[in-house]
Amino acid sequence: MEPAPKSQPIEIKTLHAVEQFRECVDLQRDVWNFAEVDLVPIRMFVVAEKVGGHIIGAYEGDALVGFALAVPGVRGNQSYLHSHMLAVRADYRNRGLGRSIKLFQREHAMKQGFDLIEWTFDPLEIKNSHLNIERLGVIVRRYNINQYGITSSPLQGGLQTDRLIAEWWLQSRRVQTLLRSGSHPPITVDEVIEVPGAIYAWKATDADRPRAVQVQLENREKFLKAFHNSLAVLGYERDGNGSGRFLLGHWDEDWNLVEPHA
Repeated sequence: MEPAPKSQPIEIKTLHAVEQFRECVDLQRDVWNFAEVDLVPIRMFVVAEKVGGHIIGAYEGDALVGFALAVPGVRGNQSYLHSHMLAVRADYRNRGLGRSIKLFQREHAMKQGFDLIEWTFDPLEIKNSHLNIERLGVIVRRYNINQYGITSSPLQGGLQTDRLIAEWWLQSRRVQTLLRSGSHPPITVDEVIEVPGAIYAWKATDADRPRAVQVQLENREKFLKAFHNSLAVLGYERDGNGSGRFLLGHWDEDWNLVEPHA
């Protein structure tokens, strides 16, 4: 019996060629199983690269196994990068590749002069919430209702596309502390918002989908009220049953101060 081929080191790099963007579109289709109408087209990748955004690809040999797409934005007097997509091929998940792509994105953004990257994520996605908050150090202070409308992706389960907005302050004390020590600064928890681990099964079946909708609607109201009361998501916990818990408290602006990049 021939030995199984050894996996090759994964290279993460910025992408600039149309053919590379075509690979990203194909991977996007595989990851989310979108209908063609919901795919971000090659033209958008080209525009993003030309106007100061970036496309980052992760390759094993010649095979694209992950990518991130970001475009520049401005809100008030704050310029930032909006990271619109992060995709990792199914058989490469749970290996830390998503986090590695984001850390590469952080370094590249700082070289461009950005202090902030934002992106949206589904508050019902437990693993992704944990990655964003506990492994990257984002905070959350905003909630968008049904941001993209009802999409064709089966991962959404026909639910409305509610999204939390992640704020990743790239050189903040919070983020630098997490990257140095593996944990963010201690927080005082004023409120907890829970997501049951069964949410994925509920979204996937017609009979149980109303239970998923109920969780979404109840949590939507909790988030909107908490953010109105100046609370922020500062931590995230998972239990042995696969459920998730958002930990909300009062954000100490001192932790958001930018420190010189080490």
